[in-house]
Amino acid sequence: MRSQRRPHPECIEAGRGRPSRAGIEEHGTARLYCETVKPAAVTVAVFYKLLAIFLTVGIGYGAGRAGWLGPRSDGGKSARLLSDVAFYVFVPALLFRTVVRLDFETLPWRTLLAFFGPAVVYVLLVHAWQSRRSRQRHDPPAAPAVRAISASFGNSVQLGIPLATALFGEAGLALHIPLVSLHALVLLTLPTVLVEVDLARADHDSTPLSTLRSTVRHALIHPVTLPVVLGGLWNGTGIGLHPVADEALAGLGQAVVPVCLVLIGLTLAAHGLRGNLKPALQTSALKLLLLPALVLAVAHGGLGLHGMPLAVVVMMAALPTGTNALIFAQRYDTLAAEANTTIVLSTMVFVATASLWLLVLAAV
Repeated sequence: MRSQRRPHPECIEAGRGRPSRAGIEEHGTARLYCETVKPAAVTVAVFYKLLAIFLTVGIGYGAGRAGWLGPRSDGGKSARLLSDVAFYVFVPALLFRTVVRLDFETLPWRTLLAFFGPAVVYVLLVHAWQSRRSRQRHDPPAAPAVRAISASFGNSVQLGIPLATALFGEAGLALHIPLVSLHALVLLTLPTVLVEVDLARADHDSTPLSTLRSTVRHALIHPVTLPVVLGGLWNGTGIGLHPVADEALAGLGQAVVPVCLVLIGLTLAAHGLRGNLKPALQTSALKLLLLPALVLAVAHGGLGLHGMPLAVVVMMAALPTGTNALIFAQRYDTLAAEANTTIVLSTMVFVATASLWLLVLAAV
């Protein structure tokens, strides 16, 4: 029976390995054990996780239809209230604790660059494209940023963690977790800055200087960016968190996922899917096909990543739209129903697109 050995961190970061189930390479005097990509379909464990997601959404939908959280005629006010609780309490707690606990010296920076480099450029391009379309269609000022986050922010925790574990084991999870730790920090903060710029520009009475002041003020004093900044400052002190504070923040952070899934169900009960299918399909295609293709091209062709690190970053990019896109849309009262439909549709077709990307990675 083959002994189990923990993968060497240098082996993980460099992506060494051959296209076989396992490989052992010489690295100086050390023998490094490297698992590589397995061309497997989405596993039963991941499929069960998808079913659990839809079950939780169904509970929220049932609660909305039954009027347990307010009458159905309230126009989605109960969903907005739940969204505000998530955006102003749970998400800031999660972000602050995440940044405080980050150890920047041990992060796999090459792998992080392979994902976040193309992802940031992609968000800016989608936002610019949607800004042009929004001017033609006279959409609300926040619409481009809402569509940009819906096309980029993946379900990296509830679906991403079991996916990485099931497909790549402990070594893959060790690469996925650093991506998760920076995921919300980068892909929530960037759209926040973009939407605040758009809102400041929409004020026709503003001057360039007042636009700059308004953008900086609203982007900094914000439930997403402020806890990131404060967490970074606290991290720099090296003090850490008191166990009581850490426990409280961890409990609040854990509430983000179930609350947001229930919120999806409530929004579906209030607005349904009709009228949002076409734009949601377009955004889902961007998220499930274009973003992972861009990450694959940059990570493999530009940075030379291969093996497990390449597979982890591509599958991270291939995840369906995460629930934070909905609370972002709710926060700016723009395209909430469309963002919600995008989350549902992209999650539904993820089984097929994930299997497609695994086959592509096996060929690469």
